Amino acid sequence: MELSALLITFGTIFLVELPDKTFLATLVLSTRYRPLLVWLGVGLAFTVQTGVAVLLGRAVSFLPDDLVRGLAAAMFLVGAALLAREARQARAGHEAEDEDEGAEILERAAPATGWRAVLASFLVLFAAEWGDLSQLLTITLVARFDAVLPVFVGALAALLSVSALAVLVGRALTRRVPVHVLMWGGAAVCLALATLTTYELLA
Repeated sequence: MELSALLITFGTIFLVELPDKTFLATLVLSTRYRPLLVWLGVGLAFTVQTGVAVLLGRAVSFLPDDLVRGLAAAMFLVGAALLAREARQARAGHEAEDEDEGAEILERAAPATGWRAVLASFLVLFAAEWGDLSQLLTITLVARFDAVLPVFVGALAALLSVSALAVLVGRALTRRVPVHVLMWGGAAVCLALATLTTYELLA
């Protein structure tokens, strides 16, 4: 169960975050600062946020099992709906919005080097990602599987992998793989989890 919780968490968060502003923010920051410093800064932000999420998920897991499953199924459905909507919008074409968001990120990130670049990257991602879909899904996955450490490791590994991809091959990846395809993949995973959780609730 713990291994499956880790793998499901990794896959879900990875697919949800790959087309999200996490990827864009890290990509833009890496054009301003040294990529390694950016990755360290955003990694620290992800560690704090994931830690908070799993603690909240652990608290939720003490609720009655049926209530937890019902809430989890509802959250997975919400995630699927949000990703499907964003996929349709991305397919319609919102390149201008992405450029505006990238410019806003650069404006918030003052010129810095060394540990100041790490701190700037930390603050930008910490503010941008607080309360986003991946954090809510992490809370839900902890409550769903009642497995704090596997979900923490899976979610953090997914976030670090997404940010590493952004730093290393971000622009090449976004040119080869349409964003809306990634979003549909994340929506499909959330829908599958919602279906499985609902089945367990009704069984």
